[in-house]
Amino acid sequence: MRRLAGLIVVPLLLLTAACGNDTGSDSAPSKNGLPAITAGAKFGEKPTLAKGEGDPPKELKADVISEGDGAKVKDGDYIEVNYLGQAWDSDEPFDNSFDRGEPFGLTLGAGQVIKGWDEGLKGQKVGSRVEIGIPPELGYGEQGQGDIKPNATLVFVVDVLKSTSVPKAAEGAEAAQDDAALPKVGVNADGKAPKITIPKTDPPKKLVSNYILESDGAEVTAKDTVIVAYEAYLWKDAKKFDSTYAVGRNQTLPPLEQISLKGLKDGLTGKKIGSRVLLVIPPDQAFGEQEQQGVPKNSTLVFSVDILAKA
Repeated sequence: MRRLAGLIVVPLLLLTAACGNDTGSDSAPSKNGLPAITAGAKFGEKPTLAKGEGDPPKELKADVISEGDGAKVKDGDYIEVNYLGQAWDSDEPFDNSFDRGEPFGLTLGAGQVIKGWDEGLKGQKVGSRVEIGIPPELGYGEQGQGDIKPNATLVFVVDVLKSTSVPKAAEGAEAAQDDAALPKVGVNADGKAPKITIPKTDPPKKLVSNYILESDGAEVTAKDTVIVAYEAYLWKDAKKFDSTYAVGRNQTLPPLEQISLKGLKDGLTGKKIGSRVLLVIPPDQAFGEQEQQGVPKNSTLVFSVDILAKA
């Protein structure tokens, strides 16, 4: 299946070469054998790291440089962080988010990042600065990645900025599904994919955006970033072309106003967080005359979308 993120937005990658001028005024000695922070040790400051000394750790190490007073992050939470990453045998970072001025967001424990991140950040408190030493098997292993050499031990300084608890499924009042010309969507709230039954009739010509489960949450605005779970089908032959359930992790959509798939943007704007929504998107609000990586041209698309949380 082709992930929706690859069709509507450019995926946000963890590792992009980005280095800048060092900032910060304080330092922190090494702990647990990890490299010392030579400047910018305070939460929120861009740090600099010394080169690792001696043999790198063979197991994951996570040291709390400063502990916040927020909630502990857990698997399934959507978190935002700032970070700087450096190889053990280098004194130059290969990547950092501080220079970009934009935090990095991920769902913890969902396999969206290297295992060392998922394991090293789990249980840390919001507001904490953590230094993590990651052996190759929990990083990029024998393949390496970009400027990262094969079998590299990695060191990250990570500021945990924010955490959002994400429910496993939409919940709310069941809406009537009495139009035989529209797909029927399951109302299960167990975190499993809802069943979708598409009628063997011609699809509607206009956008359909109907509640299946209507919560009492706040309405989504065009500027909101939302975390969703979805099933996506072609109306023709009821062929599934994408699913977050199939890959076992939710999708974080960018601010809706940035989404190029008009029917998705318009269909979710104004709907309530915590709800399940049926979207039927005609070709002129989907991909039109363009074939999109397994989605034929002039396709009508059918989505069941759980709007789980605002990021």
